[in-house]
Amino acid sequence: MERPREYQLNILETAKKHNTLVVLPTGLGKTLIAFMLALHRLEKFPRSKILFLAPTRPLVEQHHNYFRAHLLQQYESHIFTGKINAKRREELWQNAQIIFSTPQCIENDLKKNRFDLKDVSLLIEDEAHRCLKNYSYVYVAQAYVKEAKNPRLLGLTASPGSDASIIKKISQNLGIEAVEIRTRESKDVKQYLQKLSIETVKVNLTTELQEARELLQEIYKKRVEELKNRQLLFSRVTKTTLIELQKKLQRMIATGNHHFNILRGVSVCAQAIKIQHLLELLETQGVETSKKYMDELYDQAKQNKSKAVKQLVNTKEFGEAYLRIIRLYERNIEHPKFEKLIEIVQQELKKTENLRAIIFSQYRDSVNKITQTLVSKGIKAKIFIGQAKRKMDGLSQIEQQAILREFKQGRINMIVSTSIGEEGLDIPEVDLVIFYEPIPSAIRKIQRAGRTARLKPGKLIILMTKGTRDESYHWAAYYKERQMYRALEEINQGFKEKIKEKEQKKISQF
Repeated sequence: MERPREYQLNILETAKKHNTLVVLPTGLGKTLIAFMLALHRLEKFPRSKILFLAPTRPLVEQHHNYFRAHLLQQYESHIFTGKINAKRREELWQNAQIIFSTPQCIENDLKKNRFDLKDVSLLIEDEAHRCLKNYSYVYVAQAYVKEAKNPRLLGLTASPGSDASIIKKISQNLGIEAVEIRTRESKDVKQYLQKLSIETVKVNLTTELQEARELLQEIYKKRVEELKNRQLLFSRVTKTTLIELQKKLQRMIATGNHHFNILRGVSVCAQAIKIQHLLELLETQGVETSKKYMDELYDQAKQNKSKAVKQLVNTKEFGEAYLRIIRLYERNIEHPKFEKLIEIVQQELKKTENLRAIIFSQYRDSVNKITQTLVSKGIKAKIFIGQAKRKMDGLSQIEQQAILREFKQGRINMIVSTSIGEEGLDIPEVDLVIFYEPIPSAIRKIQRAGRTARLKPGKLIILMTKGTRDESYHWAAYYKERQMYRALEEINQGFKEKIKEKEQKKISQF
C-alpha cells in the first residue's frame, strides 16, 4: 500500500469520529482514505460489513480491484450488479465483509427485503455530489442511518457544486457532521503536487461565421420579444428560463388550457430553444456540427414532425444562415478553434516525447470530427464516449476499458472524450488536458483539470472564441468554483460549532 500523505491522515482522523464529506481534487487519493477508514471500522467492529457505492459499474470494479490488491484477500469482498442473480446476491451478502455496488442495485435489494443494513459499520458513497433528489444514494443513505447498529458515513467528491443550498442538501441527505476540503493550494496538499500551467488560447470568429450568427440572433431576438409581448416571459432570458417556460406551457396545455396565446407560446419557445442551441454550436463547436444540426431541423420540417421547426426553417434568416454554413462546409473551412486545436496538438507532440493527452469536448459530433482529423494526420488518437444512446452510437463499458488499457500501455497517446472522461474512471495521469470549449460547471471543470499535474508537471489549455458564450462559460465556472469553496468553509464552520457545543455539554455533565 502506498504511504498515506499528511492530509490523508488528517482527513482520516476526522472521518473516524464523524460522518464526513471529503472534497478533494481528482487524483489526490480519496480511495486510500476510504480504504484506511474501512480497515479501522473492521478492526473496531470485526463482525461488521463495509458497503462501498459508486455510480457506474467500471468505477465499482476499479474500487474493488484497489481494495483486493491492498487487502491481500484477507477479507471476503464481492461486487453486486444487476447481472448477478438476486438469490445469489442474498447469499453473498450473508458472508461478504466488503460489498462494492452501484446504488441502484442496493436500493432495489433493500426495497425487496433481500437484506438489511444493520451490520454495515461504514457506508462509502463515491461521487457524493450525486446525492440529490431521487438518486439511489439518497434512499440508501437514509435507510442506512435508520437501520445500522454502528453507522459511519463517508462521502467522496472532487466538487459538490457551487450552490450553498445544494451543498447543504447533499450534507443533509448523507447525515454529514464534518466537511474536509482540500484544493491544489492547500498547505498540506501543495507539497505533493506538480506544477500545473494553465493557458487560455483565444480565437476570433471568422467574418462568414459572424454573418451567420447575426442572422440567427435576429430570429432569436424576435422570438424572445414575442414571448415578452405575449406576457409569457418576464425574467432574464437564459437556456434554463426558456426550458422552464416550455415545461410550464406544456403542463398548462396538458391540463386543458388550449388558449391561442399558450399554444403559440409553446411554438415560439421551442423555436427560441432550438436557435439558442444552434448558436452555441456555431460559436463554440464548428461548421460541420452546425450544418449537421441544421440538416436535422430541415429533415424534421420535411417529415412534418413539428410545426415550430417548420416555421423556423422557413424564415428568410435561417435560410441565409444555412447558405453561409454550406459554403464554408463545401470549401472545407472549419471553426478557427478547430484549426488552432490541431496546430496545438502537433506543437505539443514535437515538444514532448510519448505525450499523453486528453481533449475534452461537450458534443459527440465534435469528438468524432477531432478524432478523425488527428488520425488522418498520423496521430494515435481514439474516441472515448459514453454508452450507446442510439443504435451504432457509443461505446460499451468493455470497449471503454479496452481503450483505457491501450492508453495506459502507450499504444495510443491521445483520447478525445465527452463528459464520460471527467468522472471517476481510472484514466492514467496525462501531460496535457485540452478543453475544446470552456464549461460553466465548477464540478466538471475541476474533474477535467484533475487529470493532469499530479505526479509530474502538467498543462491545461482552454480554447476560447472571443465575444461568445465561450467567454461567459469560462468566467461562470471560475466564479462558481470560488463560491463553492466559500460555501464549503461556511458549512464546515457550522459543523465545527455544533461539535464544540456537543463536547462542552459532555464536559458540563461530569
